Amino acid sequence: MNALISHGSLFDDFFRDVAPGFYIKPLHGDSLPHPGSIKIDVKEGGSAYTVSAEIPGVRKEDIHVTIEGGTVMVRAEVKQEDTQTEGDKVLRSERYYGSVARGIQLPQDVDESQAKAKYDNGVLTLTLPKKQVLAGQKLRIE
Repeated sequence: MNALISHGSLFDDFFRDVAPGFYIKPLHGDSLPHPGSIKIDVKEGGSAYTVSAEIPGVRKEDIHVTIEGGTVMVRAEVKQEDTQTEGDKVLRSERYYGSVARGIQLPQDVDESQAKAKYDNGVLTLTLPKKQVLAGQKLRIE
């Protein structure tokens, strides 16, 4: 999904452990959260699946959900911006830009037309109705 790059090194770890208050590393931008950092709970009801995904600090306009059959993909565009006033000198800034994604495969296909999504307090809740399968449909032979 994402190739995540770490900005740390052996010396950074050494100085952070030995003198954490003395060594301030000037850095702009930390790496993106690990794709597995989107924590997902999936529950199955009689006629629908309920998926809860923790995506804190992201605007709902920056969250994208795609459904294809029984596969659900949740993707979030992470945009954390710096604020700096005149006269300030930035010594360290821990902001990042990019996207994280998480996909799940459900046991049964989802009816995309009836699916609903709600985002509240950093938690995305998806209600995904199961697609009705017509069992025993008789095929007419010509």
